[in-house]
Amino acid sequence: MRTKTVAATPATVRQWLEAEELRRLSPLAAFAAHSRGRAVPEAESEVRTCFQRDRDRVIHSKSFRRLKHKTQVFIAPVGDHYRTRLTHTLEVAQIGRTIARALRLNEDLVEAITLAHDVGHTPFGHSGEHALDRLLPGGFRHNLQSLRVVEVLEKGGRGLNLTAEVRDGIRGHSKPRAGLLEPTAWQVPGTLEGQLVKLADGIAYINHDIDDAVRARMLRPEDLPAGAIKVLGNSHAERINTLVMDVVQHNWWIATAGETTVAGEAALGMSERVLAAANELRDFMFEHVYHHAINEREREKAERLVTALFEHFTRHPEQLPDELRESGRGDSVEQMATDYIAGMTDRFAIRCFLALNVPKEFLEP
Repeated sequence: MRTKTVAATPATVRQWLEAEELRRLSPLAAFAAHSRGRAVPEAESEVRTCFQRDRDRVIHSKSFRRLKHKTQVFIAPVGDHYRTRLTHTLEVAQIGRTIARALRLNEDLVEAITLAHDVGHTPFGHSGEHALDRLLPGGFRHNLQSLRVVEVLEKGGRGLNLTAEVRDGIRGHSKPRAGLLEPTAWQVPGTLEGQLVKLADGIAYINHDIDDAVRARMLRPEDLPAGAIKVLGNSHAERINTLVMDVVQHNWWIATAGETTVAGEAALGMSERVLAAANELRDFMFEHVYHHAINEREREKAERLVTALFEHFTRHPEQLPDELRESGRGDSVEQMATDYIAGMTDRFAIRCFLALNVPKEFLEP
């Protein structure tokens, strides 16, 4: 009769999960048991690792729920199938977890970063971001605002107290105008999981924005650059599969790394051929979709709206929410107005603008 050897039982489920990570993941992964911790120390959960706990905190936050009514690319689109900032976030999380699992990286850390990476994004997508970048002294970047949301603004000014690894990934997820899928461009996250989120973000948006542009009849599939399509594939699914498989294959050494492997200057990357095709496709999207005449007209409207709100609240700070005015942080009026506006959904920003600029009798009930 076969007998089964029973290992020593850990004190908590969390400790068992941490031990499983140490056994199963690549030596180059970020381990929950080795996390650099939180700014404010807390007692550990008995059933969740610190990264799982961070993921859950983000999901239950108000800023995460508001993403469902924030623009991805197309402002207030008519139709049920256009991406919003929330569905974009979920697509990034799915791609990120697929790659993380293949490379034996920490899926929970990847998921926590991806779900939080855009919680500081403005209404009206990058149009709102451009307006606030022009108006706020020192400029505005949505990745830094996302970090501000989880560190300072959520939970009535207490923040979510996330781990250092998640906050680092949020800070480093953005990319410059050039270099779409290069995690070493601009800011470099300190973990391979953070670098992976940067890649997954680009893989997701370049492909779903094509899908939405075709749906909006702004593009036809045959308009896409032939060279890039030949490399990446004709359909949405083919392109994502090509990009994901390239990341996995190009970085397979991470999955097979031995216990003596040292990370050193390790960085995730892609093959030159696929990276060049992806960047060609992104450049095409900037020229033919993001800067399309129709989008430009809508962008100008959105920027004027955000500008009007900013100017109003900096002139009338007494109309800002109490939790911003009475936070005790010593924030400038411009920063408080930015925090308020960046947190708005598209439709709330529009309602707020109308309430400030249109007589009540002309507003619909």
